[in-house]
Amino acid sequence: MAVVGVVYYTDPACPWSWALEPAFRRLLVALQGSLEVSYVMCGMASEFGEPATLVEESLEASASTGMPVDPRLWFQGPPRSSFPACIAVKAAAEQGDPSSYLRRLREGLLCRRRKLDSGDALLDEARATGGLDVERLRIDLGSHAILESFGADLELGKAAASRPGAQGGERVPLPSLEFRSPGGDLYGVYGSASYEELRDAALAAGAEPADGPSPTIEEALRRFPTMASAEVASVCELPGPRAPAELWRLASEWRVKPERLGSGELWTLA
Repeated sequence: MAVVGVVYYTDPACPWSWALEPAFRRLLVALQGSLEVSYVMCGMASEFGEPATLVEESLEASASTGMPVDPRLWFQGPPRSSFPACIAVKAAAEQGDPSSYLRRLREGLLCRRRKLDSGDALLDEARATGGLDVERLRIDLGSHAILESFGADLELGKAAASRPGAQGGERVPLPSLEFRSPGGDLYGVYGSASYEELRDAALAAGAEPADGPSPTIEEALRRFPTMASAEVASVCELPGPRAPAELWRLASEWRVKPERLGSGELWTLA
C-alpha cells in the first residue's frame, strides 16, 4: 500500500482546526494505513488580542461543524499566547506521534477552559494524556533545539502561504493540509474544508481506502478516547439524529459516558 505524507499546518488554539476534527478523524479511519501525518505548528498568536474576537471565532467554528466550545476562557483568564502550547507539541513530537497530546491541548483551550501558556499547565496535560515521559518533556520545553524546531515550523507556515490556493497571506491559513504522493506531487487543501475535499486530495496523492465497514461507536472510541457527537456522526457515518440517539442509548446502558463541556459533550467509553 502506498503511503502518502501529510503535512498538517495547525495550532492547538485554532478553533477552525478544532472544527476540522470530525472530517480529519474520518479521513484517518477511511484511509487507515495510507497516511503518515506530521504536524507543523504555525503559532496562531504570539499574543492574543481582543477577547470578543476570539469568542466570536470560536462560536462560528463550533456552529460550522457542531464541535463543542466553551469560550468563557477568553474572558475569565485567557492564555497570553499560543506559542507555549505549540512548543509543547514540538517537544512531545520528540517522543513519537504527538497527536494525542495535541488533541488534549485542543480540548483544554477550546472547551475545557484551561489557560495553557505555562510549563506547569502543559506538563499537567501531558500527565493526563498518558504515554509521555513527562520529565523528558519538561527538559525539552526549555531546550534551544525545540525552540529552533518551532522556529522552523513558523518558516514552513510562511513558505506554504505562497502555494497556489493558499491565499498568499503572511502564513498559510489554519487549518491547512498538504498531501504528498510517493512521487513528490503535492495536493493542498488550504483553510477550512469538508471531508470530501480532504479525501479527494489524499486519493489524488495515491492514498488507498481501507477495507471494511465504518466502525461502531465503541470501536471508534477505542481508537479515539474522546469524541464529540459530531465526530461520532462523521467517523461512524451516523447522520442527522442517529449519532446522538445511539450515544444516549449506549449511555443508558452504561457503555459510554458524556462530559458536558460548554456547547456540547465529549464522549468516552464507560
